[in-house]
Amino acid sequence: MGKITSGLSEGWWMFFHTFWALVLGFTLSGIVQSFITRKSMESTLGKRDARSISKASFFGMVSSSCSYAASALGRSIFIKGADFTTSMVFMFASTNLVIELGIVLWLMLGWQFAVAEFVGGSVMIILLALTLPRVIPQALAEKVRSDELEKDGKNPAFMAPSSGMTMLSMAGTTQNPEDLQDASKSIEGKSKWAEKKNWISAAGYTMGDFIMLRKELVIGFIVAGLAATVVPFSFWQSLFISNHGFLSALENAVIGPFLAFISFVCSVGNVPLAAALWHAGITFGGVIAFIFADLLAFPLVMIYRKYYGNKIALRMSFLFWAIMSTSGLITQGIFSLLKLIPSDSHRQMSMSHFGWNYTTILDLIFLIIFGVVFWFYKSRDVNEDSEFAQDPICGMQVRKDDAPASVEFEGTMYYFCMEGCKESFLKEKSAK
Repeated sequence: MGKITSGLSEGWWMFFHTFWALVLGFTLSGIVQSFITRKSMESTLGKRDARSISKASFFGMVSSSCSYAASALGRSIFIKGADFTTSMVFMFASTNLVIELGIVLWLMLGWQFAVAEFVGGSVMIILLALTLPRVIPQALAEKVRSDELEKDGKNPAFMAPSSGMTMLSMAGTTQNPEDLQDASKSIEGKSKWAEKKNWISAAGYTMGDFIMLRKELVIGFIVAGLAATVVPFSFWQSLFISNHGFLSALENAVIGPFLAFISFVCSVGNVPLAAALWHAGITFGGVIAFIFADLLAFPLVMIYRKYYGNKIALRMSFLFWAIMSTSGLITQGIFSLLKLIPSDSHRQMSMSHFGWNYTTILDLIFLIIFGVVFWFYKSRDVNEDSEFAQDPICGMQVRKDDAPASVEFEGTMYYFCMEGCKESFLKEKSAK
């Protein structure tokens, strides 16, 4: 019991030292999501070229970091006309190149890991763009889209990129991407920033992401605290091969994603556990591969199976594993050449006391900011005429006109961030 209590305490101090960073990251993400709509993202991702890949990476960086929401959004923009590879790049970027992840990595592991997130993430996106079309041919992906559209009663020929129509064509316009203003310029003028309703919607996205990720964060900090105190250090030593040069780097980079697969923890909740693994002996590249593998958690693999079928899901999962491990190895190689790998790598973390230091001051400042965000959130319009709705299952805020899923139940429309939430909602209602 003493070790369990100590582990829970360790998890609490991890949260205490990262609270301000979480508020900052989620607040910035909420602001961006409010001012850049999903439609503006979808309108530019219908091709597989360097420009579209770059835009998918950018839009992913400024989107939600929840792995489940990212997988749902990736599928949604694919079904609506985006190229499959571009959609997967968006999904990767929205979980591995996001602001709050970098900040929390900096705080818990050091600036080298924050920089490695973006270096390794860029490597991973390049590898994904090069290999995914060869592992999953376009014809195989198009069949999934065609089957889904037929199931929904829509015309696949009208929706597919090959028809010359963009995703905005689905919304009733026939403009081509070349005729559209770059979506990254959709934040227009000072007047948009001055409108209170936009800040209220930003607060809705911020709080929605917090609510959506609350379980992931709690589980992540608890598991990390217990891993650092309850699991014997000898276990980690036996799990990770060390002091064998490239063999150690390879084994650790391969096993990192496997640990993510069986831990069921993803998104920012992965970082505390990554810190525990780092201090337990895993290599630099192994940590990076583990962090990138939030899209390989077992529940997400099951979601891929449901979204795309067994054949594509199996290919996706093994390709993702290979790309994540390879990116971790390459990143370790780059940082090793530059002599940027931390030398005090496996010392025990020390986060066990309050003090009048920058962490406490920042926590107090961002607690106030969180209070302001919460006030805006509570003042939002929740009428039926509102532009936004809250997913009744996970709590995420979604725009009604581009929600990935919706259903009318007993005369009321409900909107969801993904089909899984919709199905959970219907199961709950049918069970009553």
